[in-house]
Amino acid sequence: MSKKNPLNKVKEKVKAPKVKDLHKHGFTFIEEFKAFAFKGNIIDLAVGIIVGTAFNNLVQSFVKDLIMPIFGWMLAGQSFSTLYIVLGGGEFESLEAAQAAQAPVLLYGQFINNVIDFLVLALTVFVVLRYFLRIKKEEEKK
Repeated sequence: MSKKNPLNKVKEKVKAPKVKDLHKHGFTFIEEFKAFAFKGNIIDLAVGIIVGTAFNNLVQSFVKDLIMPIFGWMLAGQSFSTLYIVLGGGEFESLEAAQAAQAPVLLYGQFINNVIDFLVLALTVFVVLRYFLRIKKEEEKK
């Protein structure tokens, strides 16, 4: 037996009519919006966005606070975020000095940070989805 989704009860109680049929029956804009907003899929989407945002913050912290310091340590204390190339010549003591002088800079270190962020996030999402799909298949077999 597969477990029922607890949101199905809420969806059954709401029973929103199809949005395209509302205007034919004289419904106002507010009533159309209510029918749209309280459909089960919209609620599921909202919950997904909230959880996804929190998950994204967690992964960014993981990369910024745990992964990148290890890479910085391996690079003898150099942070990726401070790696740059000045375009058009000129020598500057730091990235801040180059930006203060409004020199065009190529921030390849920040790009490396963003690539690592993406790879960790993609790997984490893959592992989590793989786990949930495996559980779902096992429940369907029962």
